[in-house]
Amino acid sequence: MTTLVPQQRHYGLDWLRIGAFGLLILYHIGMFFVPWGWHVKTAEPLDWVTIPMLASNSWRLSLLFVVSGFASRTLLEKCHGAGNFARDRSARLMIPVVAAMILVIPVQPWIQLVTQHGYQHGFGWFWVHDYFRVGLLDGIMLPTWQHLWFVVYLWVYTLGFALVSGAGIDRFQPVFDRIFGGAGLIIVPLAWVVTVALGPGREAEITHTLVGDPVGHMTYVPAFLFGAGLARSRRALATAQRLWKPALALAVLAYATVVALTWSDALALNEASALARDGSHAVMGWAMIVSLIGIAGRFLNRDHHLRSMLTEAVFPFYIIHQTIIVVVGWWMLQFALPPGMEFIILVTATIIGCWAFYRVGRTIRWLRPLIGLRMER
Repeated sequence: MTTLVPQQRHYGLDWLRIGAFGLLILYHIGMFFVPWGWHVKTAEPLDWVTIPMLASNSWRLSLLFVVSGFASRTLLEKCHGAGNFARDRSARLMIPVVAAMILVIPVQPWIQLVTQHGYQHGFGWFWVHDYFRVGLLDGIMLPTWQHLWFVVYLWVYTLGFALVSGAGIDRFQPVFDRIFGGAGLIIVPLAWVVTVALGPGREAEITHTLVGDPVGHMTYVPAFLFGAGLARSRRALATAQRLWKPALALAVLAYATVVALTWSDALALNEASALARDGSHAVMGWAMIVSLIGIAGRFLNRDHHLRSMLTEAVFPFYIIHQTIIVVVGWWMLQFALPPGMEFIILVTATIIGCWAFYRVGRTIRWLRPLIGLRMER
């Protein structure tokens, strides 16, 4: 027998969603400084920044799909039918993606082409003559959805979820509760993520191209479906609250292992240490997600006057943040600033730019759907 969660709002998951998007924005600021490839880089990347970046890169995206699955299950019930749900999600997700691909994102590949590939034309020429070519330019696919790949994936997953919901998805809730209502909350997903990491994940990378991204879908689809099941599972939510401390301890231990092996591999890479690193990376990811869900339920499941506004603002922030980071990062390169000053400028500019984008867009009625907000009645 299963007990479904009452349909009151779970404020803890709202706060977790807000925090997850905030972390993603901070992570993208960090991408300006690490040695890993990105659209624009500081003049002298910093190896040590890899350490804090490794603390979240195994779980930040999967967490977004978990909280999105949770929200999708709730929205499906509010929309009173799969058709209404699919239409609502299509408008809310894909209108902003198309608008951003045309108006917000193009400057990002242009800056990457200028700084890393010697592209000679100005932005206006690029936007008119090259951006809409539907093909590769110096290895960069144009036009591009860049960081909005997450929204495209979420749209596809929600459409699939709408289709299967017609079969009576609540019938599967007791199975979900039995599997994830105890130690299986940690053990079963861990078995899956480690299998993916040490199997197909070692043969192919996540591409974020939607088509031809099997590892990405093997990672994100289960996370989305888990979130959808969690939305109606009192047992699984209670289990996460009960196990958040051991889950956090496991995540910290796995993170320490990842850091140690990453730095060791920089000196002498071998197959055994690489397997241990990749397995620990996967373990850290799921253990941290369980811990954060438990923390959100135990300590954050209460409302605040800022919650409603921040819940609405995270999507516009997500749409614009990377363009701000890339543009400001590119602009700063001419000044040869110290990294600390670059970081302060990036954080400040991103906060101000995101806030302005949201505040202006929400007050102009016809702009609201373009930045992911509902039309005001």
